Amino acid sequence: MTSTMTMFASLRIPLEDVVQATNNFHEDYIIQHDGISTTYKGRLLWSGKEVKIAARRFDCKHAEGDLKFLNEISVLSDFKHTNLVSIIGFSDQKDEKIIITTYEATGSLGQHINNPNLTWKQRLRICVGLAQALSYLHYDEGCDYGIIHCNITSDTILLDENGEAKLSSFEFSIKQSVNYKDQVCPCEHTGTIGCVDPAIEKTGGVTHKSDIYSFGVVLFETLCGRKALSQNEAEMSLAQLAKYHYEKGTLHDIIHPHLLNQILSPQSLLIYSKVAYSCLNDDRAHRPDMHHIVAKLEKALKLQLRRENIVRPFFYFII
Repeated sequence: MTSTMTMFASLRIPLEDVVQATNNFHEDYIIQHDGISTTYKGRLLWSGKEVKIAARRFDCKHAEGDLKFLNEISVLSDFKHTNLVSIIGFSDQKDEKIIITTYEATGSLGQHINNPNLTWKQRLRICVGLAQALSYLHYDEGCDYGIIHCNITSDTILLDENGEAKLSSFEFSIKQSVNYKDQVCPCEHTGTIGCVDPAIEKTGGVTHKSDIYSFGVVLFETLCGRKALSQNEAEMSLAQLAKYHYEKGTLHDIIHPHLLNQILSPQSLLIYSKVAYSCLNDDRAHRPDMHHIVAKLEKALKLQLRRENIVRPFFYFII
C-alpha cells in the first residue's frame, strides 16, 4: 500500500491540517455517513487560499477500506471533468485514510429529488452533465481504459452552488480496458437496491451497460420526483413503475406534479422518456451507449430552452 501511494505523493496533505479543518472531526461537521466512511465539511488552507472541503474519512476497521481508499484516489487523480468531484488531496498518517475533495454546497440530487423548487430546466441540465461525465469515464479518448462506476444513484450525484452535477463515490469503480469494454467484470458491490442492473444475476458481473441501467433509474427519479425504492416494500420499484406507465402511455400519471406545467416541449419529454426507458432494457445489448444518451438529452434540453424562450417574451408582453 505504501509503495503504491508513492505515485500520489503530491496529493498528500498533513493529517494535522485535516484535523484543524474539520474541528477535530466534530460531529457537527458531519455531512454524510455510509457503511464504510464518514464525510465531514471543513475549511482548508490550500494553494495559498482557504477553500471549502469535504473530507471523507474511511473506517480503518473496515476490511476493504484500504482498497476502496486507493481506488477512489486513483480514479479522481486520473480523470478530470467538470461534472466529476475534484480531488484536493488525501491523508494517510496514523492509520487514517481520508480523501479531501471540493465541497459541493447544495448536497446530493437525492436530497432535492422531490423539491418543487428544482425546475425541469435545472433537472435536464443536471442529467446532461451527469451523462457527459459518464460518457467521459466510459470512453475517454486520452486513456487506454475506461471506468465502470458501479454505484450510480441520485445520492452519489452532488450539486455545486450553481446546481451543476458532480459525480462522486468512486470506491467501488472498476477500470476496464477500452478494448474489452463489453466484457463482464466481477464486482463485489453491484449497486444500490432499486438501481441495480438485473442482468448481473444472469451474468455474474457488470459492464459499462450496468451504469447505464442505473442512470436510467436516475432519469426517472428526476422526472417523477421520487426515489428509486419506496419505503413501502409492497410497492413496485420506480424502474418497474416507470416501465409499466411508459408502455401503457400513462407516464404523465407519475411525473412530479410541479413539473407538468413546466415541460413546455412535448417532443423534449418524448426524447427524454424514450432514452430513460431504453436504459432500463433487461438486455444489455439493447441499452444505448453514453454517446447516444448525451446527444439525446442535449437535444431534449435544447427543445425545452427553445420553448421557454418563445413563451417568456409573450408573458412579458402581456404584463
